[in-house]
Amino acid sequence: MEVTAVATQGRHGSNDWVSAYMLLYSDTGRIWKQYMLEDNVGRLVGNVNPDSVVHHKLSQSIRTRFLRFVPLEWSPSGRVGLRVAVYGCAYRSYVADFDGRSSLLYRFNQKSMSTVKDVISLRFKSRQAEGVLLHGEGQRGDYITLELHRGRLALHLNLGELQSSSARMVVTLGSLLDDLHWHSVLIERFNKQVNFTLDRHTQHFRTKGDGDSLEVDYELSFGGIPLPGKPGTFIRRNFHGCMENLYYNGVNVIDLAKRRKPQIYSLVSSFPFFGHNLLCYQLSQLHLIFHISAMTTLIFSKVFNCSSYKQ
Repeated sequence: MEVTAVATQGRHGSNDWVSAYMLLYSDTGRIWKQYMLEDNVGRLVGNVNPDSVVHHKLSQSIRTRFLRFVPLEWSPSGRVGLRVAVYGCAYRSYVADFDGRSSLLYRFNQKSMSTVKDVISLRFKSRQAEGVLLHGEGQRGDYITLELHRGRLALHLNLGELQSSSARMVVTLGSLLDDLHWHSVLIERFNKQVNFTLDRHTQHFRTKGDGDSLEVDYELSFGGIPLPGKPGTFIRRNFHGCMENLYYNGVNVIDLAKRRKPQIYSLVSSFPFFGHNLLCYQLSQLHLIFHISAMTTLIFSKVFNCSSYKQ
């Protein structure tokens, strides 16, 4: 579920309420991540009486299966009393599970694809610090590679400068990305201008050299870089983890693979990689978890759909 807002209220007809709390979320119910406000504060303000409703519209929505409320402070004259409303949307997810020995190939309709504009988006999660997420290259020296390296996300890009090493670009974002949490990636390129975004952080840069188009021959690979002429052999360490909603210039690559379209070819692993790893899947049902102690008197909770939230 995609959570867009939460609201809290104390226990009716009592002196029980929660005045501050933390909000945690998880895909598995075992590994948790704290929701942070824009000023990097993880403490959400709650109630000052039992009956008023305090809303928090999330600046960045949360896609999650589990949501945990952790009371930090409560009524000085009462106990912990909490009523909760969660607002959100059903979330459509196209997911592939890569086992570290496989890759997907998206084959073009022509021998090579030359573009002056590219938009690539995906989400990933992994417990491995190394692995190739996508790669494409051309005979004139063009290439694009997105990979995890030492827990950071690196984008390698070269636009047609076969002989010049000075034209090669490597831009890195993030750290400790092998945390088994989902991370969002967006690559936008128009001619030489590139916007590279990881979660909320964007790096703007211009490619070097004279080229302004990316020419890729035959195919793009996702999850590894296969060695030509040697099936099952890969140049670098393959990605081991989950990819979700993988789009290349408007093409939903995982959906094509799931429907076994001829543009998609699988290497090594059984084709395709869907439905086997529960860690990869976002379920539509949301589980609410509360920290309950002897001080807790009452908990109510309700989940509303997208159209229900009005502040």
